[in-house]
Amino acid sequence: MTPRLFCFGLGYSARVLVRRLQPRGWSVAGTSRDPAHLADLTAQGIDCFLFDRQHPLPAGALTGATHILSSVPPDEEGDPVLDMARTALAAAGPGVSWTGYLSTTGVYGDYGGDWVDEESALRPKSQRAWRRVTAEAGWLDLWRRNGVPVHLFRLAGIYGPGRSAIDDVRAGRARRIVKPGQVFSRIHVEDIATVLEASMNAPSPGAIYNVCDDEAAPPQDVIAHACGLLGVPVPPETPFDAASLSPMAQSFWADNRRVRNDRLHRQLGVTLSYPTYREGLAALAGRDD
Repeated sequence: MTPRLFCFGLGYSARVLVRRLQPRGWSVAGTSRDPAHLADLTAQGIDCFLFDRQHPLPAGALTGATHILSSVPPDEEGDPVLDMARTALAAAGPGVSWTGYLSTTGVYGDYGGDWVDEESALRPKSQRAWRRVTAEAGWLDLWRRNGVPVHLFRLAGIYGPGRSAIDDVRAGRARRIVKPGQVFSRIHVEDIATVLEASMNAPSPGAIYNVCDDEAAPPQDVIAHACGLLGVPVPPETPFDAASLSPMAQSFWADNRRVRNDRLHRQLGVTLSYPTYREGLAALAGRDD
């Protein structure tokens, strides 16, 4: 049987996975909430459906799906996929060998710079992160109650082509904001696809994986390294209190933690192509050093 991936939310990360699978003979279907994207996705050989709270999933859309991925974030009402397509997901379950939900390491909340792993307590502060905790529970409930083989992937800050410190420096919008002791974990979008593929090849329903690289780092160091790769001056430091960040950005900076990724190495056998931001930024800058 031809493997078929159905993606709820054909966004940045999902499309990298799709681009890997299609040349190997996979068929792909999925959703977008933007009507303008449908024609482009269809032209790429993807069976695409408009889907949001105002546009339910058409009957039979999941027919033939062997693998399902959701990257749709929860909104103020909850998880749109679970709310609008739970029955279809439960019905498709017996024919599906793997289901993945892309969550965020934001569910851990603030640990004052200490390490967290998949067994650490979830203690987020923001409503946005709490909605993620609730969504994770809903997806795991789909596994326990209906046998849908759900796997959770808690993603760190995603970067890659068009979305990186290299792009910020080239565009002249890079800032070296400094908050003493602050670190962030991150992950290259290609390594996300690698982790997902490894899990698809070795399903373990109910498993949870932190998806991040091997080194949490201060954000100002990442910008400085990008400048060095491009041979441009490093912008001056801006103290966090003087940075005038938006409320959304401030909420990200309120959490400080180092995320362990031992499980993806040990259980999935993954070797990251970009184990730190240095390798990832060098590739994006077109450098081999």
